[in-house]
Amino acid sequence: MDYLIQIGFIALVILIVSIRQINQYQRGVKFRFGRYVKTQDPGWRLVLPIVESMKRVDIRIKAVDVPDQEAITRDNVSARINAVIYYKVRDAAKAIIEVENFYYAVSQLAQTTMRNVVGEMNLDELLSQREQASKKIRTIVDELTDPWGIQIDNVELKDITLPEDMKRTIAKQAEAEREKRAVIIKAEGEVLAAENTAKAARMLSASPGALHLRTLSTINDVSSDESNTIIFALPVEILRAFERVAPSKE
Repeated sequence: MDYLIQIGFIALVILIVSIRQINQYQRGVKFRFGRYVKTQDPGWRLVLPIVESMKRVDIRIKAVDVPDQEAITRDNVSARINAVIYYKVRDAAKAIIEVENFYYAVSQLAQTTMRNVVGEMNLDELLSQREQASKKIRTIVDELTDPWGIQIDNVELKDITLPEDMKRTIAKQAEAEREKRAVIIKAEGEVLAAENTAKAARMLSASPGALHLRTLSTINDVSSDESNTIIFALPVEILRAFERVAPSKE
């Protein structure tokens, strides 16, 4: 009887020791005698001591901050770039069996891929097409990590830092571009003003007395300020009128 009690006690201890809990956000990769058996779902699972072992794998989405990387663009401009990569474990067994440390491996692969992609782009393309660069990095990393059971959800370039002399050069370029647009807009305004002035001149010359009325209107506008000196210009029509009424010389 004591022998059975001892056996029962030992069996109970082994049972208690063998219980492993797998949370909902985890999967358990089970091995027996060093060989892969199966992937365990969430819940309480039995793992026999010595004979079996199990590694838990977190399958939640992970955000990895890729450290700043020195990269040289295709047009030989040095830039410091950092990014964040979002991924999750799609196959827990592959993540444990195919790669030693998938956390470290994904981070290193993202850094290398980011430098390579930046090296294939000009600086202007990198600054203006950041989303396309992120998408290209995500596609490459996702393809290379697929044998590891890793799924890359997204890659975002957070910051692109340029040398100070390059920032000043870009600022000068932007200033020159704004001045160019300002000169073009001013020239277009002068063309429109000249066209309207010519049109107004044709209308005034076609109507007798119109120029005189316009002159009187201008004088009335400036008469409110007593400090102004008004120079009254006689329209040519008035002088011609005097010519008609003047007696002819014999």
